[in-house]
Amino acid sequence: MRTRANGTGSVYKRKDRPGWTAQVVIGFYDDGRPRYIRKGGFKTKTDAIKALPDLKTETRKSLPTVSYYYSVFCKGRGTKISNDKRRAYEIAYNRLKDYHDTPVNELKVSDMQEIINTSCKTFYPARDFRGLLRHILRRAAADDLPVNITLPDLLELPKLVEQKREPFTEEEQIALWLSYEAGNGPAAVPLIMIYTGMMTGEMRLLEASMIDLQNQRISGAGLKTEERRKKDILIPDDIVPLVQDLIDQHPEGRIFPMNDEDFYKMYYKALKDAGITRHLTPYSCRTTTATTLAVHRNVAPQVLQRVMRWKSTKVMDKYVNPDDSDARKALDRI
Repeated sequence: MRTRANGTGSVYKRKDRPGWTAQVVIGFYDDGRPRYIRKGGFKTKTDAIKALPDLKTETRKSLPTVSYYYSVFCKGRGTKISNDKRRAYEIAYNRLKDYHDTPVNELKVSDMQEIINTSCKTFYPARDFRGLLRHILRRAAADDLPVNITLPDLLELPKLVEQKREPFTEEEQIALWLSYEAGNGPAAVPLIMIYTGMMTGEMRLLEASMIDLQNQRISGAGLKTEERRKKDILIPDDIVPLVQDLIDQHPEGRIFPMNDEDFYKMYYKALKDAGITRHLTPYSCRTTTATTLAVHRNVAPQVLQRVMRWKSTKVMDKYVNPDDSDARKALDRI
């Protein structure tokens, strides 16, 4: 066999057949062996060499591309994921824009790592990028294409740095109440989340039919973990009127019939209208629930576990955020 420069293909003359054969590598098997496509019957070596560029081009055009398998994913597994994850994968796919028309077997670790290094500065966007690649390559492998199924696992992601979520202060909670009582209806959103410990996704997908105000509980709204799905969300007395107002506005279907972007806009406008200047994400509401009950109300860990619908009290470390003033007050009790 006559080997040419890497990537250009090679030509050789078989003993059992007349003429010359041209071949190009189209990928690799799981054990590392190259996978070829060949075309034979050329009268001379020169004819076979001249055919290599066309053979490579034809082969490249015939193989499914990244965009094809992204479409396959969106129509299949992608229909079963959350809106948040779907949006994250859309962003990841946009990072792949230079490779949308590239055959899946031509994706290289070095190229994908470069995308992470230049456009994914933090852990979670990089993780979503890797996750999308994994979906695309697995689907291609299921079609018996010679793809590098281990490619996503070879990518190095930025170090995970957990940001501390700040809870609402007592003054900020009072500001929300005053704003709501002054006619700012959207202020009910952070207040309900603070007083119930609801997650953002649970609030966005809340339906009137899930709410039992007589028994002060919400059923069937839990998301993500089995513990949250099987346990009802409890509604404290102070929040009952706010929940009733929301039901009156939307007695059927979703309480917030809007897309995710509009929900977040409503939430942050509610904070702004209440005079809250700190950037407190919706998740700060759930952090406030845990911190207030654990630190300021001295609630037993097992009771807090039920309110937050945790599987274990060990999760407290992630949510409960006492500050120095809380520590001083505790010392004053000695």
